[in-house]
Amino acid sequence: MMNNTAILTSEKYSFKSLRTYLAALAFICGNIAVPQLCHLIPNGGLMFLPIYFFTLVGAFKCGWKVGLLTAVLSPLLNCALFGMPPVASLPAILIKSITLVGAVALVSRKMGFSLLSVAVAVLAYQLVGMAFEFFLDMNLMHALQDIRIGWPGILIQIFGGYLLLKAIEKW
Repeated sequence: MMNNTAILTSEKYSFKSLRTYLAALAFICGNIAVPQLCHLIPNGGLMFLPIYFFTLVGAFKCGWKVGLLTAVLSPLLNCALFGMPPVASLPAILIKSITLVGAVALVSRKMGFSLLSVAVAVLAYQLVGMAFEFFLDMNLMHALQDIRIGWPGILIQIFGGYLLLKAIEKW
């Protein structure tokens, strides 16, 4: 049973271990491929928030080190390779991604792994991200964009992330 996934597996993942970089590479590939598919749909990136999905899964499954590598490298590589997200969006996306990893680390330590813990981690990074976006440009509508437009992505992160983590429990 995967009650404390990140806690149970994080010892295997250090910055000195090839395993860490291979796991991060797998999640980064997911965070590159899925956004490309989502961008085929008009406003798909804004609606589905795909850049965070495998960061969430990687952080819960492998711990904060793999999560942090995924959180930082995924948006930077997507921007460099495909121009999405736009450079102007990178600060907010990086803050949200890194916050997501921190939220997963805290939540998994305090609550273990459950649907509720996934939901708490997602809602925590969204709240911090909204505050950061508001203070970045003092535009409330822009700050609330992930809630207004990206609610399907938030639901996918919570329910899809939980289901994928359950499916790869033995991995």
